[in-house]
Amino acid sequence: MCSYKITVPDYPMQGESIFKSAFANRVMAKIEVTYDYSITDAIEYVGEAKYLGKINSDSDDEVNSSKAYETAENSVIDKRIKEVARDLLINEDIVEFSQAEFETTLLNKVNKLLDSKGVKLNFLSFVPIPEEQTRQAIDVVTAMKIYESKGLTEVGRAVSSARAGATKVEVVVQKEDKPVE
Repeated sequence: MCSYKITVPDYPMQGESIFKSAFANRVMAKIEVTYDYSITDAIEYVGEAKYLGKINSDSDDEVNSSKAYETAENSVIDKRIKEVARDLLINEDIVEFSQAEFETTLLNKVNKLLDSKGVKLNFLSFVPIPEEQTRQAIDVVTAMKIYESKGLTEVGRAVSSARAGATKVEVVVQKEDKPVE
């Protein structure tokens, strides 16, 4: 008879994924996702991540370490998160983006895909990080909504125009290490 042992953790584990994705109107952003997951069916999970166990190795051997689970996260979980997030984001306006609503939808859809893989996400945090120019545009749109709500549309335009024309100055001071005499 031939067999080998694979030890699967019976506790929640953490993972993270970083990728780029496009919102509506091709607005690009870096996406940082952190999540907590549990293996609900070890046989299905190992069937999906077959490389977790190494033939002729002790279950406590280094080849069966947490590095193997990081690789499994990348191929099983991260892949599904990216796939679902990209499909959902293409219809999301970055200015009107509701992080909480999106996280709930993403969590539910990803868990449906992962159900047959023996894994369940307990929670996830989804943080889009747009480029500086996009962040500034979002700030202007939000500020203009505030000005308009207070009947100050013209003031808002003037402030936005002045801010756009203002130079950005960055000062870097280098400290020289001089020996004390």
